[in-house]
Amino acid sequence: MIPDWMKEVDIGPCRCSAIYHGKKGFVGKTIDGILSFLEEAFISDSFSRRNGFLQSLDPRAKLVSILALIFATSLIGDLRLLIFVYMLTLLFSYLSKIDVLFFIKRVWLFIPIFAGIIAIPMIFNIFFPGDPLISLVYLGPGAHLGPFSLPDSIYITRQGVNNAVIFTMRVATCVSAVVLLYLTTPQNVLFKSLRTVGVPKIYVFTLEMTYRYIFLLMNLVREIYVAKKARTIRSRSMFEEQKWVGGRIGYTLIRSLDMSEKVHAAMMSRGYNGDVKIMQEFKMRNRDYISVVIAISMSVVLVLISQNIIR
Repeated sequence: MIPDWMKEVDIGPCRCSAIYHGKKGFVGKTIDGILSFLEEAFISDSFSRRNGFLQSLDPRAKLVSILALIFATSLIGDLRLLIFVYMLTLLFSYLSKIDVLFFIKRVWLFIPIFAGIIAIPMIFNIFFPGDPLISLVYLGPGAHLGPFSLPDSIYITRQGVNNAVIFTMRVATCVSAVVLLYLTTPQNVLFKSLRTVGVPKIYVFTLEMTYRYIFLLMNLVREIYVAKKARTIRSRSMFEEQKWVGGRIGYTLIRSLDMSEKVHAAMMSRGYNGDVKIMQEFKMRNRDYISVVIAISMSVVLVLISQNIIR
């Protein structure tokens, strides 16, 4: 009889910490981030195989619909309409059998870092004048910062906060639509659908090769780091560590160039002619045409409402 504990199988990524049991440094944290990225990438690939609403649509119809929605969102200046479109992305996430909390965290993890940094200066009257909302500092008349003159007081404006919120919400909505497309479409199918809408094949091929071999590069970096930690007996000085990192960067570059030549030779020997080919064939159905028409029509209506053409 086999004990029950020997029958248990952990299908998740390895949680062992054989690399280093002490305090993690910058490189160790970077490796953990790489592994987390790989794990999320494989999880994302599992979403595209689920039996959801967006997964059932033709990739070309899905791509055109989402691109139309993104184009309309970039022209919308009404916060209420942006919230409405964002709620639609959450609804389609639920209908596509994607965990809504996972979807929200995946989108908003990066938005405060990039969009927030760009939007923060918009809220101050130094850059964009407006009605005072929160007073911060009174500088007095004639204040200067080097050759630049400053207002009598620095405060947060109502118009600036409104513009910053609209900008951040617009970015969040566009990113949500792109993430929906990425999660619900296998990567090879997505690249082929890009070719069908007129994207030059050199760009599609570059994206496909980058996505495919970035995992191999990450695995190479992880193996180098693990090998170093396994052979390290005592810590070295900062200069020696930097010298080692510089040497490994050069080694990785040489190995990448050698691998690129081998991969290109292997592709040419197998009949590669510069076009991306997959076994799956696309076939538009009535529901796909209806989805495209609804998406484009809704995008046009949202833009017209935002421009006060339709009330």
